[in-house]
Amino acid sequence: MLDAEIKKQLAGYLELLEGDLVLRVGLDASENSKKLSDFVEEITAMSPKITMTEGAFSRKPSFSVDQKDQESGIVFSGIPLGHEFTSLVLALLQVSGRAPKVSEKVVKQIKSIKEELHFETYVSLSCHNCPDVVQALNIMSVLNPSISHTMIEGGMFQPEIEAKNVMGVPTVFLNGEEFSNGRMTIEQILEKIVGVADISEFEGKDPYDVLVVGGGPAGASAAIYAARKGIRTGIVAETFGGQVLETLGIENVIGTKYIEGPELMRTVEEHVNEYDVDVMKTVRAAKLEKKELAEITLNNGAVLKSKTVILSTGARWRNINVPGEKEFKNKGVAYCPHCDGPLFAGKNVAVVGGGNSGIEAAIDLAGLVNHVTVLEFMSELKADKILQERLHSLPNVTVLTNVQTKEITGTEKVNGLTYVDRETNEEVHLDLEGVFILIGLVPNTEWLEGTVERAKTGEIVVDKRGATNVPGVFAAGDCTDSAYKQIIISMGSGATASLGAFDYLIRN
Repeated sequence: MLDAEIKKQLAGYLELLEGDLVLRVGLDASENSKKLSDFVEEITAMSPKITMTEGAFSRKPSFSVDQKDQESGIVFSGIPLGHEFTSLVLALLQVSGRAPKVSEKVVKQIKSIKEELHFETYVSLSCHNCPDVVQALNIMSVLNPSISHTMIEGGMFQPEIEAKNVMGVPTVFLNGEEFSNGRMTIEQILEKIVGVADISEFEGKDPYDVLVVGGGPAGASAAIYAARKGIRTGIVAETFGGQVLETLGIENVIGTKYIEGPELMRTVEEHVNEYDVDVMKTVRAAKLEKKELAEITLNNGAVLKSKTVILSTGARWRNINVPGEKEFKNKGVAYCPHCDGPLFAGKNVAVVGGGNSGIEAAIDLAGLVNHVTVLEFMSELKADKILQERLHSLPNVTVLTNVQTKEITGTEKVNGLTYVDRETNEEVHLDLEGVFILIGLVPNTEWLEGTVERAKTGEIVVDKRGATNVPGVFAAGDCTDSAYKQIIISMGSGATASLGAFDYLIRN
C-alpha cells in the first residue's frame, strides 16, 4: 500500500526507533480489514524492532501501537494514510521511547492529570487540521497511562459517523461525550481539561522592549526580527500559526515550490524558538492601554508591559450571520472543504460565496458530492476567469447570482437553505445536507475599539513603517489595511513593523 518514496522515508524514520514495538491488530472478515492487515504487515516487515500480533478491539479494523510489555493507549481505527501518516510515524517513534517535542511545562501538565481520560477523534484523511489534534492526544497518551486515544477514519466507519451526527472534522469525544470540534493545539486541549493559565505565571515579568500580539506569519516574523536585535522580546499567541493553518497547498512562498500551511507554520515556530523569545500560548490579548509603557491585559487578567507593541492578530473566516449558521456549525455548516468535504460524499451541498475561495471550494466539492449549488450576493461571480470556466464545465454544479442567503434550516443537523432572489424578491428553499461558507475574512481587531485608528472594515491603519496613530504601537499582517492579504506580504510587514519598533526605541 506504500509507494517506493514513502517506504524510503519511513525506513529512515524506523532507524530511529529506540525500543521494540508491538502492533496489535483487530480484524473481521471485511475488505477494509484485509487492507489494514496488509498495511500493518508491510510496516512490520520494514523493521526487526516491530512485531505484529492479534489484539482485541470492539471497533474493527483497528490496530494499536504498544511497547513490547506495556500498552500505550494509542489506537488507529482505519488506515492512517494521507495527512494522518505523519501521526502514525510520530506514534511509532514516541511509543518506542523518543521524547515528544513539547515544552517541559506541557509535559508536567499532562503528567499531573489523575483522572481516566479516553479520547476518540473522528478524522478524514484529506483533513490537514486533523493531524494536530491526533498527534497532541497521542502525545498525552504516551506521557500519561491514565490517558488513551483512538483515531477513527470517518470514511471507513461511515455508519458510526452518521449515528453520532459527526459533520465536521476533527471531532473529539471524551469518555463518550462530545469534547471539541476543529483544530486544537495540545495547549488548548490541556486548557480545556485543567483550566486557563494561572495569572501567577505572568506576575513579575519585566517590561519587554517589543511585545508581539499574534502568532501568524506577521507575528513570527516580527518576533524573529526583534530578537535578532538582541532586545527583550515576547509574543502572545493563543494559537501559533494563524489563518495559514487552514491553507492546504501553498505554492507562492518564494524559494519553496510547495508546502502545506501546517507544515510551514511548524517550521516558522521552530525558527522563533531558536531565539530568546518569551512565547506565551493559550492566552489572548483583551485590552490595550498606552500609559508610560504600553500595557496589554490578557484574558486571564494578567497585565504585560512593553516599550513597544506589534499587533499582528490576523483575520478569521467571515460569517454570513443568518439564523442557523451558528446553531448548525459542525452539524452541516462548514468552512473548510478540504477537511469536511469527504463527510458529504454523495450529498447535496451549497457554497455561499462567489470569490476565488468559494469557487475553488465548489470545484473541489463537485468531485465528492452529488450536487453543488453556488450562491453569490452580487450579479456576477468575483472569482478569476479560469476558475469560473472550470466551474461551468462541471455537470453537477448550479450557480445562482444576485441572491441573498436568508436562513440555514435543520433540526439536529442541516436540512436546507432559504435564499431570496434580490431581483424578484422571491423566496426559495433548497433541500441540502451541507452549507460551506466562504465569503472572505474579517480582521481580529474588535478588542482594540477606541485605542488605535481602524478603517471602516475594522483593519488597523498603519504607515509605511507599520506604525499606528498611537506612539510605540505598530501593526502588521492581515489585521491591517494592507492592500493585499498574502503570507509573504504578512511576513514582510512583520519585519517592517519590527524594524519600525526598533527605530522607535532608538529615538525614544
